[in-house]
Amino acid sequence: MYTKQSKIKTLFNAPFGKDVMELLMYMSGKDPVLFRNPIVGNIKLRNLPSLTKNLITDDFLDTLIDILNREPELLECKVSEEKKQWWKNAVFYQIYPRSFKDSNNDGIGDLNGITSKLDYLKDIGIDAVWLSPIYDSPNDDNGYDIRDYEKIMKEFGDMDDFDVMLQEIHKRNMKLIMDLVINHTSDEHFWFQEALKGKESKYHDYYIFKEGKGNRPPNNWTSAFKGSAWNYYPNLDEYALHVFSKKQMDLNWENEHMRKDIYQMINRWLEKGVDGFRLDVINLISKTPGLPDGVQLLSNLVGAVGYEHMIYGPKLHEYLREMRKMTFDKYDAFTVGEGAGIGLEAAKMMTCESRKELDQIFNFDQLNNPGKGRYDSYKYDLRKLKPLLIKWQTEFKDGCWPALVFENHDNPRFLSRITKQESFRDVVAKLVITLMLTLRGTPYFYQGQEIGMIDTSFRDISDFRDVEAINMYNMYLGEGMTQQDAIKKVAPGTRDHARIPMQWEDAAYGGFSDVRPWIDCSNDYMRYNVKKQIEDSESILNYMKSLITLRKDNQTLIYGDFTLSNNDADTFCFRRKDKDACFYIEINLLDTNKKRRTDVIRKSYKKIISNYKDSHELLRPYEAAIYMIGDKK
Repeated sequence: MYTKQSKIKTLFNAPFGKDVMELLMYMSGKDPVLFRNPIVGNIKLRNLPSLTKNLITDDFLDTLIDILNREPELLECKVSEEKKQWWKNAVFYQIYPRSFKDSNNDGIGDLNGITSKLDYLKDIGIDAVWLSPIYDSPNDDNGYDIRDYEKIMKEFGDMDDFDVMLQEIHKRNMKLIMDLVINHTSDEHFWFQEALKGKESKYHDYYIFKEGKGNRPPNNWTSAFKGSAWNYYPNLDEYALHVFSKKQMDLNWENEHMRKDIYQMINRWLEKGVDGFRLDVINLISKTPGLPDGVQLLSNLVGAVGYEHMIYGPKLHEYLREMRKMTFDKYDAFTVGEGAGIGLEAAKMMTCESRKELDQIFNFDQLNNPGKGRYDSYKYDLRKLKPLLIKWQTEFKDGCWPALVFENHDNPRFLSRITKQESFRDVVAKLVITLMLTLRGTPYFYQGQEIGMIDTSFRDISDFRDVEAINMYNMYLGEGMTQQDAIKKVAPGTRDHARIPMQWEDAAYGGFSDVRPWIDCSNDYMRYNVKKQIEDSESILNYMKSLITLRKDNQTLIYGDFTLSNNDADTFCFRRKDKDACFYIEINLLDTNKKRRTDVIRKSYKKIISNYKDSHELLRPYEAAIYMIGDKK
C-alpha cells in the first residue's frame, strides 16, 4: 500500500510509478538512476513536490498514489517459448484513405483508389493494411469523429466498395486492420442526438454529462485540441465531456449497455471478415470516478489538464479483458492499441499474452527528443533515440511484442525531423527502414515513408486542414500574436504534413488525382514519387523492398535474440541471433564520419545490404549496414 510516507525508491516497484519517474527524467534529460541513489531513494513521497520544484504537486501526488495502488507490483510476464503468430511476422502499412489515391476525381482519396494500389503494396512485401477511419463522419477531425460505425463515408465510397476491397486484400493473402475509435463519437452520432433530448433518454448515460459549478464547467480539464474539455447544453443545464474536439464526445464506459452496443458493432465488422483493429486512444476509456480537477502544471508535459485522470483509469484492464472476451477472441482477431502517454511497464500490463487484453500497443516516446514536443522546431538527435530502442528491445519481451513505428497520420514526417539536407535524405530514410526491419518487433510503415516523403510548407492558415493546428493558431491570435508568428508556431507540428497526397508519379497532383486535392500537394512529387523509385534500383523504395524480403527469408531477424555489440554514444551496433543464423547491424547516428567499432573486414563478416552503394573503412554519415556472421544453417 503506497502512502505519502512511502519512499521514492519504491515507486520503481509499481508499473505506473516506474513509467512516470522514467518519463519525468527522460523529459528533463536526467538519468532515472538519480532516484536509485540511496540518499535520494530513501526520501519520502511527501517530499516530491519540493524535490521536483512543484513539477509534482500535492494534488498530483494524491492522484499518483491512487494509481500506484491499483497496480502495486511490476508484472513478470514469462513464456517458455515465443509464440509465432502472423502479426509478428507481418509488415504493416498504414493508409490515410483521404490522401492515398482518388479514383473518381473529386480530389479525395477513396476505397476504390486503395483497391487499385493493392498490387503495388503486395509487390513491396506488405502483409497487412491498416486503414485510418472510413466510417460515416462529419469530418471535424478527419474521420476520427464517427457519426455511424456501420456506414462508409460517402466521399470514400459505399459498403459494396468496401466488400470488394476486403475481398481483393484477402485474395492477395493480405490482412485488413480497421481503425476503431471507441473512446468517443461525433456529436452527430444517433446516440448523442438522442442523449440531448432529455436526461430520461437511455442514451444520456452513454456519454459523460455533469452539472457545472455555478457558471463554470464541472472541472478544469482541457481538450487535447485546446480550450475547455466541456460543452454546455442549456436545455439540459449540463455539460458533456470532450477530451478532443468539441464535436468528439466521450463515451461513458461505466454504462454496460453502451459497452454491449460497442461490442455488437465490433462483432458485425469481424463477421464481415475484418482481421483486426487499431484502437484509437484506447487507454483513455476509463476515467477517475468523480472527475476531479487536473494538475495545471502537468499540462506542460502532456498537453492537456486532467490527463492524469484518464491515462490509466481504474477500470481500463477490466474493460479491455471484457471487450476481448466478447469480441476479438471469438474471431481470433488482432488488436493494437494507441497508448497515448503509456510507458513500458503499463504497456506490459496491457499486452502480456497471459493477461488477454491487447496484442500490441503503440508507444510514441521515440518520435521526439527529450524535452521536445511535436510543435518544436529542432534537429532530431538519433543518439537520444538509441537508449529508448535498447530499453524496449531488452525489457519488453517474454510474452510482450514491440510495435516499431516512426511515422503515422498524427505526426510530421520523422525524416524531416532528422535532416533537412537533401544529400542525406535517401541515406536517413534507409537508416530508419533498417531499424524497423532488423529490430525485434512488428514494423508499421506509413504511406509515403517508402519513398522518403518529407514535410511540406504552410504559409497561410487557409493551407491547413488540421483542426488541432487551426485551434492553436486561433488561440495564439487571441493571445496577441501576429498571424505570421502564429503560423510559425503551428507549422512545424501540424498533422497535415503527414496528410498531404501520396506521391505516385511526376504528373499533375502527383498522380493522386486529376483535380486539385482536398489539401494541396507538395511540389516534392516532381522528384520523389513511386513511379520514379520503382525504376531506380538504388531508390528508398527498392531498398525497403529488399530488406522486407531479407526479413521474410530469415526468421532470425524476427524471432532471434537481440544483443548489443561494440558501441559508443554515436553508433548503434547490435546482433540478431538464433540457432540458424547471426546478423550484425551497424548504424552511425551522426552526420559525420565515425570509426567502426568492429573491424568487419578483418572478421570476414559478409555484407548483405547497406544504405551506401560502396564500402569504406569509416562509417559514413548515417550509414547503416547489415552483415551475416558465418553461414546460415
